[in-house]
Amino acid sequence: MTLQTNVDEVTRSEEPIPIGDVLWRFAPMIYGPTVLFALGEGAVVPLLPILASRLGADVPMAALVASFLVVGQLCGNIPAGWAVARWGERLTMVAGGGVALVGTAGLAVAPSIALLSASVFLIGFAAASFGLARHSFMTTRVPLSFRARALALLGGTFRLGMFVGPFAAAGLLALFGDEHAAVWFFAACLVATIALVVFGPDPEKTIDVGADSTRESLAVSDDGDGRMIEDTGEAVTGAIPTAGRDGILRTMSRHRDVLSRLGLAAASLSAVRSARQVILPLWGVSIGLDAQTIALVVGISGAIDFALFYASGQVMDRFGRLWAVMPAMLLMGAGFLALALTHDLDQSALWFGMFAAVLGTGNGLSSGILLTLGADVAPQADPAPFLGSWRTLSDAGGAAAPLLVSGLAAVSSLAIATGAMGVVGLLGAIAFWRWVPRFVPRQR
Repeated sequence: MTLQTNVDEVTRSEEPIPIGDVLWRFAPMIYGPTVLFALGEGAVVPLLPILASRLGADVPMAALVASFLVVGQLCGNIPAGWAVARWGERLTMVAGGGVALVGTAGLAVAPSIALLSASVFLIGFAAASFGLARHSFMTTRVPLSFRARALALLGGTFRLGMFVGPFAAAGLLALFGDEHAAVWFFAACLVATIALVVFGPDPEKTIDVGADSTRESLAVSDDGDGRMIEDTGEAVTGAIPTAGRDGILRTMSRHRDVLSRLGLAAASLSAVRSARQVILPLWGVSIGLDAQTIALVVGISGAIDFALFYASGQVMDRFGRLWAVMPAMLLMGAGFLALALTHDLDQSALWFGMFAAVLGTGNGLSSGILLTLGADVAPQADPAPFLGSWRTLSDAGGAAAPLLVSGLAAVSSLAIATGAMGVVGLLGAIAFWRWVPRFVPRQR
């Protein structure tokens, strides 16, 4: 009996499993740990400059200390891809949680700026390992028919944690009067995260996602040297087994076309997302609004963003990836360009609130897009090395945007910097329109 006959028989014999059942089984392993990790991280991030100032840092130094979180995440993506490919997703998530615990302990006892910075870097590095392991896990386990919804929900759970985290920190500060209370809260969240990953039910053993899953793409795969590998049909609980694995550098070379084209488009999306977080508060200050009003506007924009995260997945699964990413990029690009023209208008505060809502809508519609596109174009038999490169590109875009905004605002004006990010958004929309149809397989 041929391999294709075996696959056909599996296809006929297995019934499709409802999306709700599959996502519920993934909750203890993926969504629950994501909320806990993001909740603790969201509680600590706003306090990093304060912890640095307690050790004698001035404002620029405190900002530099906080930036080590992004630097750590940027540096951690490629090593995380190596770790997932060799150890499997579950062990990498446990290791990432352990490294984050070490970083959290450093935050609590750091006697100097240097140790504090190293601790922040470790937390960012661990976040990259944890995030890539989840991404790789979902890439190889979730059926293509609802991949976007599953990954949009993953992005939404992270946003939920980061949204609620600062409020938890505020409550802890009011209760204990010490910033380190939030640090210990993060440590408790990490312990709970590791416990869920280690002792929680393994979705590979509790549910079979069926013939619609990525098993179809693993039935016959190339080991990189032309040899074909047959899938045995056995449950996979660690990294996907293959006869041979590409290293990080070989993976980057083999997939340089998609990384240099669609990967740069992904970087542009990360850039406009990151710029939104920087520009909105600065814009409010520059037009003379008080802190309470700025916080209200930014909070409403964030609430709109969070409310739309699952809608993005629905659109991508039902109509295609472009139907979500194009409106998102066009809204954010046009929103930045229009906002740049309103600085000196009489109703500048009203325009600020309006375009903050537009940017929040665009960002909400982009929820899960980078995760989904990365999963779509990754080699299904061994996605981790590719995803490490993919996430490095997207994180680099997010890290570069604040520097670009700061530099342009320093040499020209905030309006020029805002308009420049609008141009980046529109160029990114063109890049997605050009490269998504070429590289992303048509949905079945």
